Amino acid sequence: MQFIDLKTQYALLKPEIDARIQGVLDAQAFIQGPEVRELEAALADFSGAKRVVTCANGTDALQLALMALGIGVGDAVFVPSFTYTATAEVILLLGARPVFVDSDPDTFNIDFDSAEAAIEQTRKEGRLRPAALMTVDLFGLPVDYDRARDLADRQGLAFISDAAQGFGASFKGRRVGSGIADITTTSFFPAKPLGCYGDGGAVFTDDDRIAAVIRSICLHGKGQEKYDVVRVGVNSRLDTLQAAILIPKLAAFRDELEKRHAVAQRYTERLKGHVATPQLAEGDDRFAWAQYTVKVDDRDGVQARLKAAGIPSNVYYPRPMHLQSAYLEYGAGEGSLPAAEQLSRVVLSLPMHPYLSDNEVDQVSAALISALAPKD
Repeated sequence: MQFIDLKTQYALLKPEIDARIQGVLDAQAFIQGPEVRELEAALADFSGAKRVVTCANGTDALQLALMALGIGVGDAVFVPSFTYTATAEVILLLGARPVFVDSDPDTFNIDFDSAEAAIEQTRKEGRLRPAALMTVDLFGLPVDYDRARDLADRQGLAFISDAAQGFGASFKGRRVGSGIADITTTSFFPAKPLGCYGDGGAVFTDDDRIAAVIRSICLHGKGQEKYDVVRVGVNSRLDTLQAAILIPKLAAFRDELEKRHAVAQRYTERLKGHVATPQLAEGDDRFAWAQYTVKVDDRDGVQARLKAAGIPSNVYYPRPMHLQSAYLEYGAGEGSLPAAEQLSRVVLSLPMHPYLSDNEVDQVSAALISALAPKD
């Protein structure tokens, strides 16, 4: 059994993907070929964003967003601690400081009360300028965008959404990326819900100026001409081959999201009463279901028993950012963010992809239930 099954997806989309790749090889337009702009237009249509700029990877997308907002030395960016390092590292690379906040134990996402307390404490201390709120749609569950928008507006912060795992999700009927945040970023890493066959990323915004600045930054700070450098930039372009691969994958994405939703529903039905399962979408909402993540005690033992039964699983993330050695000086140490610390000890992700059969979901569920109550 595959934890993420890319082979089945490729087999289904092989004619379209192969034809697109061959088209790039025939045209030899490997950098900024026409497929890049075609993909950006398709992503804008899918998400409802006014402007989309593709880039080299999801980490770059976050850095581009911060650079476009002018965030740097002396600025504080408020981020959840229970996330991947990319969310925090780009802040430090630009000379700003991450301020880690706690997580909601039920949604896995940022705790807004913790965030507001951190913002007010930072402002009171006066050493850093509260500049931005950066949320993360962890495991594909969108944050409460209304609360995030309200908090950012009341505190005078920019609002950046890290939707590396959440692209494709919707909140109150609006797709992630559709202008709910000032800037939304995503990743096309192969294991993401919409992934390419290498690295790739994109930035979404309704602000024409921000989009123009980001497009310039990711092309070495280019102005109107190739050798007209108007700002300090980076080299962060999406390869034409990756764009060509993503175009047919995006065409199948709506259907795959519905299949992910059905897999998550079946997991929850089978596991209810046995283990703490993730929140399910309601009404017009849809989650991207990058992972289906449960909470278990004795995680190491449960994971070992699943492995013995032939069931793959994974742990995201075994240590929150404020306890990582690279970030210790930016946090308040162990016990300071209790929910994030507890989540890091109990979360366990099960196989999740659109092509899991009902029988496979039932097999995983039965194995997990058995692993939770091992026989003496």
